[in-house]
Amino acid sequence: MKEEEKEKIRTKAFEYFQRAGIVLSLKEKEDMEIADLGLNDFERTGIVLVIYVNNSRYCAKEMVLLPNQTCPEHRHPDHDGIEGKRETFRCRYGKVYLHIEGEKTENSKAHPPAGDEKYYYVYHEIILLPGDQYTIKKNTLHWFKAGSEGAVISEFSSPSDDASDIFTDPRIRRVSND
Repeated sequence: MKEEEKEKIRTKAFEYFQRAGIVLSLKEKEDMEIADLGLNDFERTGIVLVIYVNNSRYCAKEMVLLPNQTCPEHRHPDHDGIEGKRETFRCRYGKVYLHIEGEKTENSKAHPPAGDEKYYYVYHEIILLPGDQYTIKKNTLHWFKAGSEGAVISEFSSPSDDASDIFTDPRIRRVSND
């Protein structure tokens, strides 16, 4: 992804943080991660991340999804003797369609990106509105998608190790080589 495109995405993300009433430091703005997950299709599949803290005990971050953007299906397994990540999502702005393992929700409101359905297996839908939160257990397949307004999500979790995430789509690279 070109730097010019990243700058446009950062600007959009700042607007979403402002709508959610979230103030970021200059360093947090500079360190903002734009994850296109190696698919080069950020508008459909990707996420913007600001990490406040990530240490051996806990992690806190903010995430922005653009309108109808999807963070693809993945799980956080145990690895290298460390327990897999448990995470609580709290919706701050917009609407989040969280899909986890469990009984399939009939008439689900959100669907995987067109053409990528073969990489999605879980369809128990939980809808998060501002102020709603949900905790995802370790090693649980999940994916989430923003509604038509986009979304801002706060995540509170056990330590995060993005390199150990397992995605059901083999094309995805969570950690960039750029």
